[in-house]
Amino acid sequence: MMNNSLKALLLVSALPFAANAADGLSPWYAGAGLGINNYEPNCDQKTMMTCGEDDPYAWDVFGGFLFNEHFGVELGYRDLGRAEWVDYSNVLNDVGARGLSLGLVAFFPIAEKWSLSAEAGAMDYLLYNNKDGGGQYYSDSGIAPYIGAGVGYQLTENLKLQAKYRRYENLDDDAFNTLEMESNYWGLELSYRFGESKKAAPAPAPVPMVKEEPKDSDMDGVFDEQDQCPATPSNHKVDSKGCTIYKDDVSTYTLGSLRFANNSSVINPNSYADIEKLANYMNQHPGSTVEIGGHASNVGNPDYNLKLSDKRAQATAKVLVEKYGIAASRVSAKGYGITMPVMDGNSDEAHAANRRVEAVVTGSEKVAVLK
Repeated sequence: MMNNSLKALLLVSALPFAANAADGLSPWYAGAGLGINNYEPNCDQKTMMTCGEDDPYAWDVFGGFLFNEHFGVELGYRDLGRAEWVDYSNVLNDVGARGLSLGLVAFFPIAEKWSLSAEAGAMDYLLYNNKDGGGQYYSDSGIAPYIGAGVGYQLTENLKLQAKYRRYENLDDDAFNTLEMESNYWGLELSYRFGESKKAAPAPAPVPMVKEEPKDSDMDGVFDEQDQCPATPSNHKVDSKGCTIYKDDVSTYTLGSLRFANNSSVINPNSYADIEKLANYMNQHPGSTVEIGGHASNVGNPDYNLKLSDKRAQATAKVLVEKYGIAASRVSAKGYGITMPVMDGNSDEAHAANRRVEAVVTGSEKVAVLK
């Protein structure tokens, strides 16, 4: 009969397993083993005269539960075979041990499919014999500790083959005090682990990237991602950043009746009113500059007329700066001679019209460059 303490240990150990579940491979496994057992001492106890023919073949069946991939608990039933001897009464005796076992087992992977194992536990053994030779009847039970080691190979995801060695201690006949045995077991075990591992879901097919067409919301020719000036008018020219290109507004300011006598660069005081109008315009547009251009009629030597036109321009610029306070840095003067007539011909009227001064004002304001 199984020892009561071992029964309690088996029951308590098994209770939490029922509630333990895992995805994929189950933590539960079962198996069977076959091997050879050798009892020690063999035919050298005080009651043994000679050895008989042993039946050393041992077997076991077992089930186990894995707490994780490296550690678990194993419950089994084992038959360790029989040994025979002749006692000093010339009687043939035999004895064997079998019973339930419970132990802890640990696994240590050493390669892709190879692993080592170690185990320790106890066997609730029962001694028995056949009494074939009319020998003494042995029937006793007890708890025998054991340790073991093994090497395993994973045949498939579920099947595992292991070579095992176990050492059992204290397989004793305490009832008659005639046997004190240990045991060495070598064998092969095949185990099956239930369930199957989760198959990795196939990677979803890559979704082809639909390249989005770049946008040009304000239709200025620069895509939105580079456009630093969104919503520019569609008729404006823009730079590489999508911003309107501006230019200085250039206007020609004609100094009205500012005319000069023939061969003269002297300004008639009556013409100062026209120069004053120019000064007022520039004061209203402080960012503007002016070029005073002097011109001459097509009478006489062209080189002389060029110098004369330059004097007329310089004289007008001087009045603009000194009399009306326009900064000299905003005023320039240049003579063009007879190269830019406003009236063709050799008449007195044409000569009078061409003896003039014009003002070209630049930068009075910025204007957008249109497409």
